[in-house]
Amino acid sequence: MESSALLFNQLKAADPFFLLAGPNVIESEEHIFRMAKHIKTIASKVGLPLVFKSSFVKANRTSSKSFWGPGMVEGLKILEEVKLAYDIPIATDVHETIQCEAVGRVADIIQIPAFLCCQTDLLVAPAKTGKLSILRKVMVNSAEKIRLAGNPNVMVCERGTMFGYSSWCHTCITTACWEKVGWWRCC
Repeated sequence: MESSALLFNQLKAADPFFLLAGPNVIESEEHIFRMAKHIKTIASKVGLPLVFKSSFVKANRTSSKSFWGPGMVEGLKILEEVKLAYDIPIATDVHETIQCEAVGRVADIIQIPAFLCCQTDLLVAPAKTGKLSILRKVMVNSAEKIRLAGNPNVMVCERGTMFGYSSWCHTCITTACWEKVGWWRCC
């Protein structure tokens, strides 16, 4: 957990902010390496710390016909190769508690998808890996559940709320409230 605390503090101290970026899902090894190279080049040029983020599986696709990703085993192998090749921290998300241990061996940050942020077991399992957690949408006490599971390294991220297709709403009022209760935010 020591390296996670160090990363957490580095990201909190990033001025003016850090960049969490990457393709939504791993499409191929060639594509992910090309994206990592370009994003790292841009982030370095403008002086922003980078966390590279991509998913090995996107289980919440709008269409069931959409590409879901290469799967956990192949996806984590690719993300680990990117992490080593470009010397950048890696973030990816989990959809089931059984994924957390394997993801924690590769990823520096475990992201909890917005639609799963109220699932207590899916908040506690990543916390137990000791890795930094990012919550994509904060539900009641979700960050506190991670902290109570023994991991103080939690970031919250408001991704907005969707009210049907093409009707996305985001308010920064929520994020201002997080600071009042001591949650560190990334938006």
